[in-house]
This record gives sequence, C-alpha cells and structure tokens, in this order.
Amino acid sequence: MLLSLLVKDFVIVDSIALDFAPGFTVLTGETGAGKSILLDALGLLLGDRAEGSLVREGAEKAEISAEFDSRQRPEIKAWLQENALSGDDDIVLIRRVLDKSGRSRSFINGQPATLTQLKQLGEFLVDIHGQHAHQSLVKAEAQRELLDAYAGSSSLAREVHQAWQEWQAARKARADADKLSRESEVERERLTWQINELTELGLQQDEWASLNQSHSRLANAAELVQSAQYAVDTLSEMEGNCLSVLTQVQTRLSKLANLDPRLADTLSLLDSVDAELREVVYSLRDYASDIDEDPGQLQQVESRIDSLMSMARKYRVQPQELPLKLEDWQTQLAALEASTDSEALALAETASLSRYRTLAEALSGKRRQAASELSARISKEMQQLAMSSARFAIELAALAEPGAHGLESIEYLVAANAGTSLRPLAKVASGGELSRISLAMQVVISQVASVPTLIFDEVDVGIGGRVAEVIGHMLKQLGQRYQVLCITHLPQVASCGEQHWQVSKREEKKRVVSRITPLEHEQRVLEIARMLGGAELTQTTRQHAAEMLEMNRATP
Repeated sequence: MLLSLLVKDFVIVDSIALDFAPGFTVLTGETGAGKSILLDALGLLLGDRAEGSLVREGAEKAEISAEFDSRQRPEIKAWLQENALSGDDDIVLIRRVLDKSGRSRSFINGQPATLTQLKQLGEFLVDIHGQHAHQSLVKAEAQRELLDAYAGSSSLAREVHQAWQEWQAARKARADADKLSRESEVERERLTWQINELTELGLQQDEWASLNQSHSRLANAAELVQSAQYAVDTLSEMEGNCLSVLTQVQTRLSKLANLDPRLADTLSLLDSVDAELREVVYSLRDYASDIDEDPGQLQQVESRIDSLMSMARKYRVQPQELPLKLEDWQTQLAALEASTDSEALALAETASLSRYRTLAEALSGKRRQAASELSARISKEMQQLAMSSARFAIELAALAEPGAHGLESIEYLVAANAGTSLRPLAKVASGGELSRISLAMQVVISQVASVPTLIFDEVDVGIGGRVAEVIGHMLKQLGQRYQVLCITHLPQVASCGEQHWQVSKREEKKRVVSRITPLEHEQRVLEIARMLGGAELTQTTRQHAAEMLEMNRATP
C-alpha cells in the first residue's frame, strides 16, 4: 500500500507531502488544477521516461519520493532480495531526482537503482488505469493483454513470444542453410579440389627453407669439397703446413723455457692452438667425405622446388606460405559444412517448435478458462451500468499458422441491446458504451489484481446520472479489498470516497503552484456542491451535496 508521497519542484508543484490511507480516496478539482500531476509524479517514480521540462520553472531539480507498505507481500520482499535492494522489513522507499537537463537518479531503499528495476518493482506496487483506456480497448493487442492479465498468464505469454522468436530464428537458420547448401556446392567443390591438390604435394612445415639449403649444398658440392680439401692440405698435409710450423715453434720455445720460466704461459697457449687446429682438420676431413656430388639428388631437389614454385604461382602466394594456405582452406571448408548442416539445424528447429507448442498450448488453456469467466463477469458489470440487456463475450479463434502470441486470435464481442447478435467491439459500441465497457473490464480485472494500490484517472469521462452512482459504489466496494485512488469530475463518484482531496492552483510570488488539500465533511459538502452546480453555490446544491454524502456514508 502507498503510505506517503513527497513531490518537490515538479511541473507546477513546489512542495507537496501526502499521507495516504487504505480504502477509497477521491481527488477532485477544477480542470487544469493539476490533478493528473500526482499520477505523473508516481509514473516518474515507477520508471516513466524523464524530461527536463518536468522540473518546475526556476528550480534546479525535481525530487519525488514515496513510501510503500510491503507487509503480506512476500513477492515484493523476494524481488528486493534478489536485486540486493532490501531495506526495512515492511517498508519500501523509492526516490527519484531529475535535473533540468533531463538526467535523473533513482534509489530504492537508499541504494542506486536502474529504470528497469523501478518498472519491475512498480508492477508489484501500483496499477494505474488511465482515462483513455477505452480508446485502446478496440485494439487486438490491448484485448489480448487484458485477457492474459486476468488469466494471470502475462509472464507465460511473454515466454510464448520468446519461444516463437527462437523458433522463427531456428526456422530461418535451417532455410538459409538449405539455400546456402545449394548455392555453395560449387564453393565446396572448389575448396575440396584445392585442398586435395595441396595435400597430394605432401607439404612439410619449413620445407621450403630446407629445400633451398639442400639445393645450395648440392649445386656447389664440388667447390665445397675442393675448399675443404685445400684447407686440410694447408693446415696439415702440404709442405710447410701450419701444424708442422707450429710444432717447430713449440719445440724451440720449449728448450728456451728452461732458461726463462715466463715462456711457460706462451707455450700453454700454443698447446691449445695446436689442439684446436688438429680438431679443425679432423672436422674438415669428415665434412669433405660427407659431401656427395649426386646429380640425381640435385635433380630431385630442383624438381621439388619447381613443383612448389608452380603451385605458389598458381595460387598467388609465396612457396613458404603454401602450408598456411592449406590450413586456411581446410578451415573455410569446415565452416561451410557446419553452416550447412541441415540435419542438425532441422533438429534444432523441431526442438524449438516443440517448446513453443508446449508453452502455447498451456497459454491457450488458461485463456479459454479466463475468457469464459471474464465474459460472464463483464456482462454482469455492464448490466449494472445502464446496459441491462448487454452481453459480452471473448472469442478465441484458432490460427492457421502458430503466431507470435499464441495459437489463437482474441476478439472481444458485444451485443449492446436485447435481440442483437454478438459483433466485434470496435464495430458496435458507441463512445459512451465503450467507456462503460472499459470501466466494467477495469473493475473486474482489478478484482483479481495482485498489486495493493489501484489508481483510476478519470475513467468515468462521458458517464453521468445513475450510472455514475453505480461506478462510485463499484469503486467503494473495490476499496474494501485494495487501496483505491480515483481522479474524478463526477459528484456521484466523489461522494462515495472515504477520503477526499481537493486539487487547486493559485498564484504565489507571481508563480502558479498546485496544492492538494484533505477535505473535512463541511469542505466536502462545498466541493461536491461546486461539482453539482458550478461556480455559484446555492442552498439547494449544498443540501443535495450533503444528502449525497450522507447516503453514501450509510452505503457499505
């Protein structure tokens, strides 16, 4: 239940603090006094779009806050816990601040919150019935949503819509795959042929570098052998070779080392040089013996190089890039085959359709049961609203093709007079009848509402006389189960309120501001008399107003 509302610097409101009571509360006032500002403020608090123009002229920011009682509402507490926004056990505090630029900040129980969270929480707290609800009642979407709301299947309807979208996506993926499969057959054949061609080459990683090294060695084998042999001869074989000269030097210095010990280090170095030179000679001899001047092997290497070069030119890459090209083609072919796996996609489509049908059939069952019950209850309410012979029915017609919102179309039918057949609501009901039908529906829907607070914004437009009295009593009875607020221009409705607030505007400091004042009995008599008789209040209108209040006070 809504406990309090604080509005600061919002539109033409400078500051209003309201404490709410259970039961049926009415708000009245002259046209343009700002009665709907209260609803606009609540709407903004519960996630409506914010605009800088809503900030009162001359102020820097607008602030709206409200306090709700969440006792006996475990679903609210569960939602707060799930979103880490819990506060006091039985109180929910919501606050929103809006600056002139249009930026806003929102808080739930003192913690920052998103607009989505405000909207989600608002669905648990307040249900607002606007004055233009009857205008949308002729639309198929509004009719469907009302039926689902009454059936308690709004969330199931959203699941059905999501399942339908998933089925359509799977259906399209399978169809696209079939089309792609046909169109890409040539591409698959081309990739397969190219992959086979490169695979037959038996490409090895880093093979190109290895081939070039082998070719260089084989092509210059004679020169390599000659140079190695020349080095061996110079170092150890020919007359006056390096090793023999080094040996002579070592022998001579060894004799002198006895005369001067300082030559010992030099001799040690010469010994190392001798050992390393001999190692070089052994290595060169082995190298020369390993080199094979094999024209046949050279021809094989050159043939392999020619094959790789030819393939590289064909596919316009460098020879060393051929292994990467093969990997790329293999990846493309795998992706192509995966994207055109019609069997797997067909299975996915079947599974998504099965899920959709399961949900849609469950929704259809709830709709059929609710349609029968709702038709009877709305017919009963309409008959109390000066439509004594009226009948109302909800027709569910199976669709030829499963739809985004279920397996059936939903259409509201009405017979406004006795002896007439049921026809679509949009084609039969007049403006006044449509308003009454809309109100009857809203009252019935509200009777099964899960939210604690119901607000009716001038839903009685275009209605008067005895019907207005019936509406007042309807709302008063609804107030026995819920907290009901109603903005009204009808004295018959206003006189049924258990609490009565008057909305007015006046000029203060050269600015127009809106005020909301709780009315006591005598003030209510004057306000209802004004609603009955206009600007001039006569003794007759005052007496009539007092009688209306007295009668409705005695009416349960």
